[in-house]
Amino acid sequence: MIPSNRIRIGVDVGGTKLETIALDASGVEVFRRRVASPRRYQETLAAVCSLVESAERHTYTTDTVGIGIPGTISPATGLVKNANSTWLIGHPLDRDLESLLGKTIRIANDANCFTLSEATDGAGRDASVVFGVILGTGVGGGIAIDGKIVHGAQGIAGEWGHNALPGPGEDERPGPECYCGRQGCIETFLSEPGMEGDHESVMGTRLTSHEIVARALEGDEHAQATLDRYVDRLGRALAGVVNVLDPDVVVLGGGMSNIPNLAVMAQSAIKPHVFSDTVATRVVENVHGDSSGVRGAAWL
Repeated sequence: MIPSNRIRIGVDVGGTKLETIALDASGVEVFRRRVASPRRYQETLAAVCSLVESAERHTYTTDTVGIGIPGTISPATGLVKNANSTWLIGHPLDRDLESLLGKTIRIANDANCFTLSEATDGAGRDASVVFGVILGTGVGGGIAIDGKIVHGAQGIAGEWGHNALPGPGEDERPGPECYCGRQGCIETFLSEPGMEGDHESVMGTRLTSHEIVARALEGDEHAQATLDRYVDRLGRALAGVVNVLDPDVVVLGGGMSNIPNLAVMAQSAIKPHVFSDTVATRVVENVHGDSSGVRGAAWL
């Protein structure tokens, strides 16, 4: 039997998957399970409870549970806000899960969980200030200082994805419409759908982000042009973060972070836009891959 006081359970509530993990005191994984995400609130509650109960049966633990969500709990209302999994918005997710599971629930933004994971035992483990980046179906971010997440007065610290793309050119204004109600958000350019929409708007052909990157690597000049625009926009957007936060490390995560050499390209792309004669901030790949979010939830 595994001692219960040495186990941390985390759940990542994503747009396409729900995943749970259990870590021992040293951060070693002792249990993992993944299922497809329901797209209704009540079904999400049931799926999360089922995953937690599975982890408990395996580890014999009844400790607290950390959960990462693609949004945040509003300090004003206690309800989920700013979630691109829109079926969570307006619900008291933490209170509902605490009632169903009968235990304390800690909830944080999924990008915060990713950042906490990488700052604890990942690519930013030796850094004082870490900015974690999610580049996936949406674009999010989190800030860790001395190994602790910064939540902010509104609970939105690090949410760079819903700022406007810096320095937009004529072909980037007013920008694509975003689910948040604005146009030209960083998310609409740097998410997977953002790259796909950009390629389609220029070429008239709809390809997945994976196909675009694969064709660029094969020498397709049109796909390479799309990738070049993506990297340029990433550099401008990250430079804005560096100019405000001045982090030691920027850790890239999410599906788009799997683009070969993206961290190296981004490192070069930020330099012309940073308000400094030198750029000491390192842009790096993550260590824990797509498990970083659920690991961070466990570290909550």
